[in-house]
Amino acid sequence: MSKDYIFSKERHMDESDVKMLTVDKVTQQTDEEVLLRFNVPALYDPGQFFQVSLFGIGEAPISICSCSEDYFEMSVRGVGNLSKQLCQLKEGDSVGLRGPYGNGYHLQNFVGDSAIVIAGGCGVAPVRGVVQYLKEHRNDYKDIALFFGFRAEKDILFEEDYQAWKEKNMDVDVVLSDKSSRPDMKHGLITDILDTPILQTNEKKIVFICGPPPMIKAVCKVLLDKGFHKDQIYISEERQMKCAVGRCGHCMINGKYCCTDGPVFRYDELCEESEGYKEEGK
Repeated sequence: MSKDYIFSKERHMDESDVKMLTVDKVTQQTDEEVLLRFNVPALYDPGQFFQVSLFGIGEAPISICSCSEDYFEMSVRGVGNLSKQLCQLKEGDSVGLRGPYGNGYHLQNFVGDSAIVIAGGCGVAPVRGVVQYLKEHRNDYKDIALFFGFRAEKDILFEEDYQAWKEKNMDVDVVLSDKSSRPDMKHGLITDILDTPILQTNEKKIVFICGPPPMIKAVCKVLLDKGFHKDQIYISEERQMKCAVGRCGHCMINGKYCCTDGPVFRYDELCEESEGYKEEGK
């Protein structure tokens, strides 16, 4: 495929419109995750995703974890047949892509606010683009705090980025659930590190969350107990997406498609409808 092709959120790609693209860089992040980079122009919002395919194996949605008009990156975790094959790719190998799809984080709507990013495990990948955007537009936002949770040191993603984020006056707080890993770091659940000054009031603040559903539910409860409103919280809901164009109905949650209406939702759009985020007693 020509390098002058531009992937754009304004250009609709249907299920048969797949572009073959060579992988320009492969970075091993952990034992299970690799970072794939494509040096091709792309216009997208953080939180959107591509459908990635290998001929004869299959196709799957993978979130964009970068923020640039000149290239895009995706973090792949090898847990299934397709993703394991993607993790074996080398520079120069070809994959099929269509997209970008979905509703991302519209960060330009929150200029002047303080931003809080909370993510766990591989859920850090979809919000990395959010953090990169905030870094590049640092003067547009007030305080910025990042809270990441991982199982162990070997599972930490994008640690090489943390210092550059700190140098942009962005707080980075990491917790590990495995108490035997890295004794010099904090240990526990991600909710254990949320009792911080930036979360003591909700004034002019916006929160972006991505991770396993139980983590999202627990974090949202903490935020609501602290006085945050449901329209101040945005979550990434990526479960069960398949076709990416709202045709198969596989990812529908009470009339909403994760692939087209999401994967990014404002919390009040799902909290009383989705089984994953329904409040206790409702």
